[in-house]
Amino acid sequence: MSRHRSARKTRGFRARGSLRSRAAFSLLAAVAAVVLLAVWVAMDLPPLSGGDSDAKARSGDPGWSATPATPASPSPSPTPSPSPSADPDHALSEQLAPIQDATTASLSVAVLDVEGGDSADYGVQAGKTYDTASIVKVDILAALLLKAQDQGRVLTAQEKKYATSMIQVSDNESADALWLAIGGAAGLDAANKRLGLTATTGGSGPLWGLTQSTATDQLALLSAVFGDDADSPLASRSRTYIQGLMNGIAADQDWGVSAAGAVTGLKNGWLQRTATKLWDINSIGRIVADGHGYLVAVLSSGNVSKEAGISLVEKAAKTAVAAAVSVAVSVSGSASGGPT
Repeated sequence: MSRHRSARKTRGFRARGSLRSRAAFSLLAAVAAVVLLAVWVAMDLPPLSGGDSDAKARSGDPGWSATPATPASPSPSPTPSPSPSADPDHALSEQLAPIQDATTASLSVAVLDVEGGDSADYGVQAGKTYDTASIVKVDILAALLLKAQDQGRVLTAQEKKYATSMIQVSDNESADALWLAIGGAAGLDAANKRLGLTATTGGSGPLWGLTQSTATDQLALLSAVFGDDADSPLASRSRTYIQGLMNGIAADQDWGVSAAGAVTGLKNGWLQRTATKLWDINSIGRIVADGHGYLVAVLSSGNVSKEAGISLVEKAAKTAVAAAVSVAVSVSGSASGGPT
């Protein structure tokens, strides 16, 4: 009887001892878990997963987070839309307005990001055109090359001589000869329909410098010259030929849109009007800035001097390219989800 009670007491003692041990162990385990969790969070280690350990990597998550990620939707994410500040026309207008406000001259600008495809224009109004002056010489050469292509021939040695002096030193007598060769205004207008110029009209008679055009039409011309086979009626060899001449402009004519970046193609035009004594100053070309190619056309009229017009055109070109670069950066940042 006593041994039985003693055995029961012993078992009761062992039971109580076992409970205390388990409680102590549970407490230690809890403390260890808290410490481990704190270390885990502090080291920003990946959370433990009971399933697919690389699910976040496949979903495109750039890194691990202490907060569990929401399961990815099976449908594709929409392409991010640029913020209002990334709108090309808005950005260009916002930055060019102060330049226009500071002058009595009229200004029109168009710019195209060759890689990104974004384009913008400023001061382009329906029915408003500008004298081209000598920038039309690029158009004359494009028309000549289209005519030669149609005839299944290359330019003659004399035509090449005229083309070189017409583009690189802006020789007017050479332009006179090639203007006649393309058939004057009628030949230019016919070529421009193929080149995508919709608001350009050839000058009357021998007055090729009074051809009327817009900044957006000049951008279309540049696109035909610097584009590819899918976008241009000009053959590859024709485009390469014009590009080469435009990349060899005489040093004293290296101004205008070339102020906006490393120039790979340029043609300028300047003309003092007899009646008003005011100047038309224009510049078109292709430049490289911030790793991107840009086509730029700046047309102006009513400048008080040639120097004032050049200064205006260069300010406008630099501002237009800077605006285009900012749009490219903004769109790129939006598309990548912004900084992490």
